[in-house]
Amino acid sequence: MAKRVGTEVSLAVADTVKLVNADVISAYPITPQTHIVEHLAELVANGELDANFIPVESEHSAMSACLGSSAVGARTFTATAGQGLELMHEVLYVASSMRLPIIMTVANRALSAPLSVWGDHSDVMAVRDTGWIQIFVENGQEAVDNLLCAFRIGEDPRVLLPVMVHLDGFYLTHVIEPIFMPEQSEVENFVPPNQYPLPLDPNNPVSMGCFAPPVIYAETKWAQEVNLRASKDVILECWNEFGDQFQRHYSPVESYHSEDARVLLLTMGSFSETASLAIDNMRNAGKNVGLLKLRLWRPFPFDEIRQAARNADVLIVLDRAMSPGGPGGPVCSEIKAALYQEEKRPKVVSFIGGLGGRDITIEGFEEIINKGIEISEKGSNQEYEIFGVRE
Repeated sequence: MAKRVGTEVSLAVADTVKLVNADVISAYPITPQTHIVEHLAELVANGELDANFIPVESEHSAMSACLGSSAVGARTFTATAGQGLELMHEVLYVASSMRLPIIMTVANRALSAPLSVWGDHSDVMAVRDTGWIQIFVENGQEAVDNLLCAFRIGEDPRVLLPVMVHLDGFYLTHVIEPIFMPEQSEVENFVPPNQYPLPLDPNNPVSMGCFAPPVIYAETKWAQEVNLRASKDVILECWNEFGDQFQRHYSPVESYHSEDARVLLLTMGSFSETASLAIDNMRNAGKNVGLLKLRLWRPFPFDEIRQAARNADVLIVLDRAMSPGGPGGPVCSEIKAALYQEEKRPKVVSFIGGLGGRDITIEGFEEIINKGIEISEKGSNQEYEIFGVRE
């Protein structure tokens, strides 16, 4: 039976990788994810995890090593953050295109310049189109749970895709929380052994990542897209079975007091917990507001977003990343696209906040919601609002 322990979230992530018996960890340290791979290095060095730990000279090399290990059928894990994720950028496309189920936690961090080690969602938004399954979590328990699910989903022969699990840098990575850590037997019952169907093998040669002339390139990319979208069924199946076994339930879009709400706020990641307290305060004051938490970023949950927003008059979207020169935050742009053809759709208002690790308090979320309602009624001469900027 799972035991509840007080532990740093980064260490819990590393212990989860141990529980699934990863074969290869290839990583390079970068704040704020270093504690994850540092603890994994200790576990391997102490003989507690029978795995190959590959210390490399850069994140680009870390992901390149993951390509090789995953291609031979090894259960492969890595972790990174911010600038490290961007240094991996070109290799991320290779992992997804070659159908390699590499699992990676990303400790979300702001991008330079100016230099910042603090958390926002700039890094993940820069890699949204790399073909990876991407899941957001809002606390340590969700990080552990969805990392277990990530191995099961990515390695499923119906999927065979890499998976990112996003947890906010510092807000989660360096926080000590009470977490139910599953027993080894529970994990083995839920996550089957990795049986990659087309491993590199000198006795049975296969080719990977071949040159594709124009006559076949479009077809290969479309096949990749079809597979990524089809993975959603397996993700839902995995979350359902996880809920049955562990009694904690997940879905692509999670609602909080949203069923009767005329005004909805949409958030992602750890800020969702603070936002829920703001929703409580406002409902207690008689305001008909609710919260949507976007968990599944890729494949994008079009149907769930449309269903969740169907009765709202106003949908306020908080992005923690900018799209410079664009119409608003990247998440808001996709929400607008998803709702565009709906006959009845809410007025969508874009806010950007929490950049570079700046906090948004309960009162701050209340201010965002009230300002969003005002904009929906009176309009604005700006495409989006940036919250908390000093003039």
